[in-house]
Amino acid sequence: MKPDPMVVATKLLTRTQYKDTDKQFNMIAASWIQFMIHDWIDHMENTNQQVELIAPKEVANKCPLSSCKFYPTKEFPTGFYDIKSGAKNIRTPWWDGSVIYGSNKERLQKVRTFTDGKLKISEDGLLQQDEDGIPISGDIRNSWAGVSTLQALFIKEHNAVCDTLKKEYPDLNDEELYRYARLVTSAVIAKIHTIDWTVELLKTDMLLAGMRANWYGLLGKKFKDTFGHVGGSSLGGLVGLRKPVNHGVPYSLTEEFTSVYRLHQLLPDSIHLRNINVAPGPNKSPPLLEEVPMPDLIGHKGEKTLSQIGFTRQFVSMGHQACGALELWNYPSWLRDLVAQDVDGKDRPDHVDLAALEIYRDRERKVARYNQFRRASLLIPISKWEDLTEDKNAIEVLKDVYGDDVEELDLMVGLMAEKKIKGFAISETAFIVFLLMATRRLEADRFFTSEFNEETYTKKGFEWVNTTESLKDVLDRHYPEISKKWMNSTSAFSVWDSPPNAPNPIPLYLRFPSS
Repeated sequence: MKPDPMVVATKLLTRTQYKDTDKQFNMIAASWIQFMIHDWIDHMENTNQQVELIAPKEVANKCPLSSCKFYPTKEFPTGFYDIKSGAKNIRTPWWDGSVIYGSNKERLQKVRTFTDGKLKISEDGLLQQDEDGIPISGDIRNSWAGVSTLQALFIKEHNAVCDTLKKEYPDLNDEELYRYARLVTSAVIAKIHTIDWTVELLKTDMLLAGMRANWYGLLGKKFKDTFGHVGGSSLGGLVGLRKPVNHGVPYSLTEEFTSVYRLHQLLPDSIHLRNINVAPGPNKSPPLLEEVPMPDLIGHKGEKTLSQIGFTRQFVSMGHQACGALELWNYPSWLRDLVAQDVDGKDRPDHVDLAALEIYRDRERKVARYNQFRRASLLIPISKWEDLTEDKNAIEVLKDVYGDDVEELDLMVGLMAEKKIKGFAISETAFIVFLLMATRRLEADRFFTSEFNEETYTKKGFEWVNTTESLKDVLDRHYPEISKKWMNSTSAFSVWDSPPNAPNPIPLYLRFPSS
């Protein structure tokens, strides 16, 4: 509890003035990573007791909540000689599309129509809702309109795969169509994250080459499409390896992975709704219609607001709006007085201060603080605050909160304060964990290695995955008018009125890294 999480949240995290990522990363990109987190991670809680954080006097008048109550993470013995206890994940950690399919039998059943393998979706292209007004999708806890639109889009993708497979293989029954379509849709999601989302987050030729090599290998897409997977992971890529690679450790997502994905600074204070009923302006930019406060777009209220906005307006608006920058003093204030939900998507009575809670969670789960985290990642630790940042104001406040003890620095604060590598929207420290787990998620999964083939996916399904390269491809399949009319950028994850990527005659793997 030292320094107090509410002091850390108030003095170093809370937004003072909104900073965005300019043209690099948009609100679809911010929604995408929460879409992924809802596929990967959710800790089991101990609902038999509560923890209470109380705002200390020195910051009480600046805290939206004087106190907040929440359930602690439930601990289980691991049986390991080194790490004695750990948490259980109630979401499936594999890249299996559980964000739209669910992570348990009850949810898996609830999302299906049981006709032609399809999933439930409303006629307006948004998520259906149950009798309690709770959306029907794989994971609906602590969500918002941005994630709901992506869930709806990929439900449409799943159903389109079902239609194609049924036409190609009329003898397939409902269960077979569902399973094949799930494999295909999950692989499309994984591929978009690897070679589209990540290369916009880390916008350099080197990272573009690295992430494409993860999927296609150094021989490239054309070679792999023609001859299949040839050679090991370097030449042919991780996808399609002869057998999964576990590095001697059963696959899991680590607590460190959870920690570096604390990215709520990406969220703005409002969504800038665009007028899509008029002709586009310069660079396909639609005029601003109104600003909708983010609290109106989260939870149950957010679903109602989204139904009024509609899929197209929401998606175009998010495409044209930059997301928040991952820096100090850019954590949304409205997330410090949040209605949290239980696993069934029902509101809990106690509001939470999410910024303080995130600091508390890392400590509770025994994640190393910033300096020790860097040592464990084989990175050079800091010895003074000036090693972390050149911002004199930041140094002054860091000293106020932590004194001269750099070893006390919380991981999340360090990640936000750290000077960024050119082109990176995230810190170098977070990048190390991103890179390791991006590789492991693919190479440890049989459906991306030994069973990534026509036999497992069907010939038509395998072709579907291999010909889909980006989120724009998926969007064009279901809403072709959106990108044609409103999208000027190359990637759906960069701000849509930005110029498309300039053609480069030099092959990707022969380019020199830019300074």
